[in-house]
Amino acid sequence: MTTISYSVYGLATPLIRAGDDIAAHILAAAQRSECRGLQTADVVVVAESAVATAEGRVAVLDELRPSAEAFRLARNYQMDPRLVEVVLRESDRIVGGIPGFLLCMKNGTLLPNAGIDASNTPSGSVTLLPVDPDASAARIRAGIAERSGADVGVIIADSRTHAMRLGCSGVAIGCSGIPSVVDERGKPDLFGRELEVTKRAVADCIASAAELVMGEADECVPAAVVRGMGLPVGDYAGVAAIDASECLFMGVALHADPSLLVDGKGEP
Repeated sequence: MTTISYSVYGLATPLIRAGDDIAAHILAAAQRSECRGLQTADVVVVAESAVATAEGRVAVLDELRPSAEAFRLARNYQMDPRLVEVVLRESDRIVGGIPGFLLCMKNGTLLPNAGIDASNTPSGSVTLLPVDPDASAARIRAGIAERSGADVGVIIADSRTHAMRLGCSGVAIGCSGIPSVVDERGKPDLFGRELEVTKRAVADCIASAAELVMGEADECVPAAVVRGMGLPVGDYAGVAAIDASECLFMGVALHADPSLLVDGKGEP
């Protein structure tokens, strides 16, 4: 049995602003951290809000003019119609919702309010998800390699709730340099039975471990280094997603009401 012993180091940075070089911030923070700089095979986890801010993905609510659909959904779900307008623009479709949140499909992922976040942004503004988190991860990885020579994996992480569970944990929404999922099928379990369906979501697990030191409030620790995972680093790209019809939770909902992913209206 292989035992993995790894370390997680938080990376504190100045306040991230539009146009900032995230790779430069990470390298400078790593030099100040207990990790003493980055090494090949490290995994760097970066908060999506920091990446989105640097990429200019911030919307000012007062600059938005809500549509009739935004006003309708805002009444139904007790939300600010300006926020609903941003959610509509950022979503592939609205599946439904509860008071304060719309459940959305975006880039093959089911998430609340299209991943839009009002925390850690100036008053009256919200942060959107990066347009292409996988590409963002690849750019950060390339910037780190160019400046330091360290071949690292990079994960863009978000905080998500999970079905029937209280609280949030980390989820990888972008990944470059390491496999996001490791297939365990064919390996024996403790009693010699062959695993038939198990696939480890390693990028999600690493994102959750990193978020324990990154924080969600005013810590100003938008990134972390995870060292010692023993994952291969190389030409890996992207996070693994499945079609809604293959998802246990969405599959049950679609079986009960196939129109959920047809009209996109999210009628209550």
